[in-house]
Amino acid sequence: MGDEAPTSVAETDVDFPGIQRSERFQELRKRHRSFVFPVLALALLWYFAYVLLAGYAPEFMATPVFGLVNVGLLIGLGQVATTFIVTMWYVWYANRRLDPIAEEIRDGATAGGAR
Repeated sequence: MGDEAPTSVAETDVDFPGIQRSERFQELRKRHRSFVFPVLALALLWYFAYVLLAGYAPEFMATPVFGLVNVGLLIGLGQVATTFIVTMWYVWYANRRLDPIAEEIRDGATAGGAR
């Protein structure tokens, strides 16, 4: 066991404020926000519509569709499906539109400069 402690990123000479001011980082933030905020708004709207329907239209939610399955159950399952779909969509988006820029920024930072 040596006296050498592992060096964290914070202990290096990376110019984090410079990276934050860089055009590439601003582009990364813009792309991230342009995806997340609209999708979040739609997901919250979908969720609160479900809650409001359950609270104020229980007769509608209890409407049978087939067998013992009613509208409320289908919408509830739709909520779960929506979560998985949005997650897969974000992973697809991040892999193609965010990760290449993040990698470029990281490579530039570890090479000693902020692009």
